[in-house]
Amino acid sequence: MGDPSERAGAAHTLDAQASVAWMRRFARTTPGVVGMIAIAVAACCLIAGVVCVAQLNGRIAERNAVLDRSEPLTYAAQNLYAALSAADAAAASAFLSSEIETGPMRKRYQQALADAASALADATAGATDADTRTAMAEISAQLSAYTGLVESARANNRQGFPVGSGYLREASSLMQTAVLPGAERIYIRHLAAVDEDQRAVGSTPGAGLVLLALVLATIGVGSVLVYARTNRQFNVGLVVATAAALLAIAWIVVATRLAAGHIEHSRTEGTARFGQLAKARILAEQARTDETLQLIEHGDIVAGEASFNGHIGDLGKLIGTGPSAAADGVAKWTASHRKQVEAYLGGDYPAAVAQAIGTDPGGSAAQFAAVESSLRDGIEHTRATLRDRVSTASARLAWSPTGTLVLMVVAAAAAVVGLWPRLKEFL
Repeated sequence: MGDPSERAGAAHTLDAQASVAWMRRFARTTPGVVGMIAIAVAACCLIAGVVCVAQLNGRIAERNAVLDRSEPLTYAAQNLYAALSAADAAAASAFLSSEIETGPMRKRYQQALADAASALADATAGATDADTRTAMAEISAQLSAYTGLVESARANNRQGFPVGSGYLREASSLMQTAVLPGAERIYIRHLAAVDEDQRAVGSTPGAGLVLLALVLATIGVGSVLVYARTNRQFNVGLVVATAAALLAIAWIVVATRLAAGHIEHSRTEGTARFGQLAKARILAEQARTDETLQLIEHGDIVAGEASFNGHIGDLGKLIGTGPSAAADGVAKWTASHRKQVEAYLGGDYPAAVAQAIGTDPGGSAAQFAAVESSLRDGIEHTRATLRDRVSTASARLAWSPTGTLVLMVVAAAAAVVGLWPRLKEFL
């Protein structure tokens, strides 16, 4: 007789086999073929629509990454470097002017430190990766050590102890060899991230376009099979589905190409230019530090001159096509520096100091301020250009995800509705 459960299992297996056999026979019939074509076309349309939406939304998300994370971080890192350099130059100038206690240059130093603290806070708050946060923490610790050395220099200088200049040289060495390189690495890393995110915004959604091409291929094969089975040359539903798929492809291609054009402008007029001007600003700050340290060391200036001339030479190359005010300021600054060196080598130290940090409109301090101001304004302008172009690129893509999904849902529905009458003819 056998176990009842075994008999039930055997019966279930026979039913399943019978169902599979029936499905195979049905699939070879005309209604089976038409039904599978409808299912295949509809499924391909919906899958392609979902993938396209995901890829287009990803590009819009990259736009948000540029405007909300990578670009603000790069800007904060650039400001951090500039503020730290300004603090170092201001501390040296204050030391030279003997105003390290209450003078205007002391106030400049304090303002530069406040700006550095603000930029450090902005960069730290926006950082999401552990490496950046660690680097920011190191800069914060080194900055505390730097300010301690400057205060020691100030205290000794106030009492007339020569060791004050030693403390200031040590502070500047810490700034130049540890703090500023760390800030520059952060800036360079995030500038590269901005460029990478921009490329992602303007990239073509390849997978989505491949699936849309597969949709067209599926519709083409389905149309041939429907014609062979029903002897009807055109099916309105498949024609509408084809038109919807072609319109989706055209929309995506046009939108992404327009976005890519704006992104290319944002990279050339914004990111590349921003990097060039930020580098020029860094070089100007380094040259200014070289200039003041020469006078603080009060010794052989050969090495200092080599460093200053190297930085000025690189600066001149960078701003050759930059703001005319910056180029003019560099030329006048260089001329003023020559007078400073001549006075120093001629034994007139007070005149050299006056040429370096005095209030003369033709002096180094005024010309450096003009260069720095021009470069800062240029950076602000290129930053605005970068953000505006990225926003415009995103606007070109704004309706693409919704539009593509609607078109592919229409294509899927059209295929099913268009093939349903042919299916009913055999049912």
